[in-house]
Amino acid sequence: MSVQQVTREQAVRRAVYASVVGTTIEWYDFFLYGTAAALVFPQLFFPGGESSLNGVIAAFGTQFVGFVARPIGAAIFGHYGDRIGRKTTLMATLFLMAFGTVLIGLLPTYQNIGVWAPILLVVLRIIQGIGVGGEWGGSVLIAMEWGKQHRRGLSASWPQMGVPLGLILSTGLVRLTTGATGADFVTYGWRIPFIASIVLVGVGLFVRLRVIESPEFEAVRKAEKVVRVPLVEAIRRQPKEILLSALVRMSEQAPFYIFITFVITYATKQLKVNSDGILVDTLIAAALGLISIPVFGMLSDRFGRRLVYGIGVVLTALYAFPYFGLMNTRNALLIGIAVVVSLIFHDIQYGPQAALIAESFDPDIRYTGAGMGYQLASVIAGGPAPLIAAWLLQNTGGSTAISVYLIFCAVVSMISLLLLHPRATSDAAQTQQRQHRSRRAMRHA
Repeated sequence: MSVQQVTREQAVRRAVYASVVGTTIEWYDFFLYGTAAALVFPQLFFPGGESSLNGVIAAFGTQFVGFVARPIGAAIFGHYGDRIGRKTTLMATLFLMAFGTVLIGLLPTYQNIGVWAPILLVVLRIIQGIGVGGEWGGSVLIAMEWGKQHRRGLSASWPQMGVPLGLILSTGLVRLTTGATGADFVTYGWRIPFIASIVLVGVGLFVRLRVIESPEFEAVRKAEKVVRVPLVEAIRRQPKEILLSALVRMSEQAPFYIFITFVITYATKQLKVNSDGILVDTLIAAALGLISIPVFGMLSDRFGRRLVYGIGVVLTALYAFPYFGLMNTRNALLIGIAVVVSLIFHDIQYGPQAALIAESFDPDIRYTGAGMGYQLASVIAGGPAPLIAAWLLQNTGGSTAISVYLIFCAVVSMISLLLLHPRATSDAAQTQQRQHRSRRAMRHA
């Protein structure tokens, strides 16, 4: 094995480790907020939150603000990611996310500082949203662009592992903290997982400092094709891909945030079920995601991104009514099955999703274009989903309307998927495809 091969293999491993560790920390911070919004933020930051769903809606409203900020983060960091590189930009996103999360853990409540408490909570949530908005594009690209052309589905799925890992860490630490602090969880215990985020950042910085810049970005830079204003160029050249990338995520992201955040509110307030069991079920489902996400990413390399993704969309639509049917039994085993199966259907889409979206954009505007498309879904899908679900529950008193909403999201995604056509994104990819066709022709000659 040559020195060059060893160097490249090391670079690939470092890129994968950095993308997984970084996205894990980012999503740990982001999911932690969603769990706290369901469990304690209504009574701590919004007066009257304990007596009705109004406090829950207000708490999910501040969560939505973070989603609105994510496209802003994608635009800001996409600009620098396409101009100065993936590595440097990813260091900044990590700092920003940790800053917002730790300060939330130190934030006084409404009882201490009045209306300034929810105002500051919104500001810190915006900081979180900007950080995670810039994170995804860089993490996916640094892993995918170092990977082999014919395995890009698998390569791009590794940073997607940050979602189940972050969910495991955040939900697990909340579960441990609630057990350790008991009734004091509402007074001070909830702060511990937020402040603990600073420890994870040290690990992330160490890993990311060892990353080598993406070879595709280096090729763009050497060819002097770096775009001066990537956001303007992406909107000018590929507006359809940006919009379709956002819409294709409707069936993945909207159900996901109902399945992992709103479900806690639904179980505790509507079904009168203890939240501890739901948290354990979520942990089990997230752990399975460590296997299912790369598997479905790998399957997309073999059978195509759109086929695998489309199967996930259809299964999510078919599961909309059975999901709440299982939940409404109030049976612990059936609730566990509902939670686990829901996230498996999510993973069928999430595994190939990164490559599906990233391959739809040219390399010189890929950080910005893919990031904007991916994060705009936060405004139309992930962000409003818990809010819409809580509003529907409050106004209808049941889950039927929520199931209809999930089916609507799936229909929008399927139409968008049929219209989204990933392109050959590099000369190397095109060359590889020509060589493959040539070899196939020779075999049949």
